[in-house]
Amino acid sequence: MTMPYLQFNDITKTFGNLDVISPPFSLTIPHHQFMVFLGPSGCGKTTLMRMVGGLETASTGMIALQGEAIGEPDSRRGMVFQSYSSFPWLTVEENVAFGMRFRHDLTKTEKRDRAQHYLELVGLSNFAASYPNRISGGMRQRVAIARTLAAGSEILLMDEPFGALDAQRREQLQVELRRIQKEERKTIIFVTHDVEEAVYLADRIIVFSQRPASILEDIDVTAQIGDDRLLELRESPEFLKLRSSVLHTVRAALGSTQ
Repeated sequence: MTMPYLQFNDITKTFGNLDVISPPFSLTIPHHQFMVFLGPSGCGKTTLMRMVGGLETASTGMIALQGEAIGEPDSRRGMVFQSYSSFPWLTVEENVAFGMRFRHDLTKTEKRDRAQHYLELVGLSNFAASYPNRISGGMRQRVAIARTLAAGSEILLMDEPFGALDAQRREQLQVELRRIQKEERKTIIFVTHDVEEAVYLADRIIVFSQRPASILEDIDVTAQIGDDRLLELRESPEFLKLRSSVLHTVRAALGSTQ
């Protein structure tokens, strides 16, 4: 029997008297899957993602990565936030290399080579010597993604990373992220409340209720619209049908609490 890659086992979370995740939450995420947590703001989806990163602890239950309980943050699990987390005094290449500061198994030359490789992967090779204040917000998010990949993270934890971008840059980065995930075979947990973004990016969507978080629907997106996510897919009947169905689920969840 194959051991589950990432497993949530009967997780609950309370802050004081406030139930954030209840009833107990269980979920298995296979290796290399692009998982989207979709739900209304404040429903608990980010809390679950932060638990995977080791930034929050469960009140009860356990999260296991390849059978081992997740504890403190480590380089196997990298976070990308909505805010641009670049260091203004470092160049773009130095910002990417900073993610490898605890990789003592790598020489300085190997770190530089990895930084250059991942800058090329995200399309920023020509900006390696630039400083963050000289590049756009979309580019700074690509720097954050490259830094997480260079660190050797197996799992990318992304908390609405494109939320502050305009529509055109947001769409461009969605396309790039999907490509990178397939090329690098990473596992991604992506948090959003944007239905179209969720349907376009995901292999699988978990739709959450209002707080306290529980699973309303577990959707196999790839089975319905395939794995090839060209921009034109957004206008296809299959995509529009699935988007409408997911939107209906989200709206019903909101309506049921009013």
